[in-house]
Amino acid sequence: MDTPIADFARRYAASGAARLHMPGHKGRPFLGCEALDITEIAGADALYEASGIIAESEKNAGALFGSGRTLYSTEGSSQCIRAMLYLALTCRPGGTAPVIVAARNVHKAFVYAAALLDLEVVWLWPEGDCRSICGCPVSPETVERTLSALPAPPAAVYVTSPDYLGGMADIAALAEVCHRHGTVLAVDNAHGAYLRFLRPSAHPLDLGADICCDSAHKTLPVLTGGAYLHIGKHAPEGFSEHAKAALALFGSTSPSYLTLASLDLCNRYLAGEYSRRLAETAARLAETRRRLNANGWQMEDTDPLRLTLRAPAGLAGAALAERLRTGGVECEYADGEFLVMMLTPENDAGDLERLRTALGENHRPAAEIQALPAARGERVLSIRQALFAPHETVPADKALGRVCGAPTVSCPPAIPVVVSGERIGPEGLALFARYGVREVDVLL
Repeated sequence: MDTPIADFARRYAASGAARLHMPGHKGRPFLGCEALDITEIAGADALYEASGIIAESEKNAGALFGSGRTLYSTEGSSQCIRAMLYLALTCRPGGTAPVIVAARNVHKAFVYAAALLDLEVVWLWPEGDCRSICGCPVSPETVERTLSALPAPPAAVYVTSPDYLGGMADIAALAEVCHRHGTVLAVDNAHGAYLRFLRPSAHPLDLGADICCDSAHKTLPVLTGGAYLHIGKHAPEGFSEHAKAALALFGSTSPSYLTLASLDLCNRYLAGEYSRRLAETAARLAETRRRLNANGWQMEDTDPLRLTLRAPAGLAGAALAERLRTGGVECEYADGEFLVMMLTPENDAGDLERLRTALGENHRPAAEIQALPAARGERVLSIRQALFAPHETVPADKALGRVCGAPTVSCPPAIPVVVSGERIGPEGLALFARYGVREVDVLL
């Protein structure tokens, strides 16, 4: 598969042209990659008006992912989430309302987009016992009941899958419910770009989703910030037509050309032996899970490229992260209950051996993880009204009864405990304490 963006950048770097244009480094080595870091010079195309080599590269990506249209983002899935919601709102099918039905474990980028677009959100709450703020398992039956109770179909139903711990939603069943009710299914698939290349594919588009975002940089060999906005072949017609404008609305006018080149090169990588290497990696991880279980560690059910350990009694996930760090291993995420590691075919067998050595054996019993209280705070203002109102910061334990301003949450996992415009109740305070939130942004 050709790589037009990377090829152009290399030719220009080799040309020796006097760079009387941005960026300011002029191709001189400071970090070492500057020669390939260019801007929208003649022949380089422009991301948001792509008609040349960027358009060609995006077309290559669309063919690989089997989409109706695939577009690049250099500002991660956060930019794509905002674009998805904009498209859902402005290109919604006739008879639908400007409402998004969303599983509660949204990334904070969703909340900010809701504020900018003044969206009305109907929350789907976790079913049964939810053990982490990262998860929000919802069944097709719950979505069916929610949609049936609304006066009109929403603009979209929005779910996150895989979630931060690796939980997977039943996308096919959810899509069937959405389509029967005349609405679309949008998926935050930031952690699952690789799912397309499993055999069979487990990518949201192949399971019936209408639109989704993938953070290429999370699971593929792409520079940080590289992401895809995928539009399904059967999505509303306006989605593809207006997708570039939607991304431009929320994106910088100076997208990283290095990130674009890495997305371009990834096409060749994916078109080669990637599926085989992915299958081999998934098999190695399955064996690693088996061996860790044999050594006394409890593993969560996850997507194929993630290892999520449940912390044993008396040993927090954060403490396990420190143990790994001492052994020369850095994890993706840790909290009181869980330790999350993300792997790809670029991790070799030595990385897995180092992980097993650092963890060693576990002789502690399994910890009892208490179910999270649902912080269903009373809605006082819309998300937009709250985010644009005057705020102050107060200690979290003094926030009872106050109205949330900007959602206070670290990244990772960037999932709000309380959403802007909601009154903070006792459940919210309990979750602040559980996740180490010490200060909260509230309305004056």
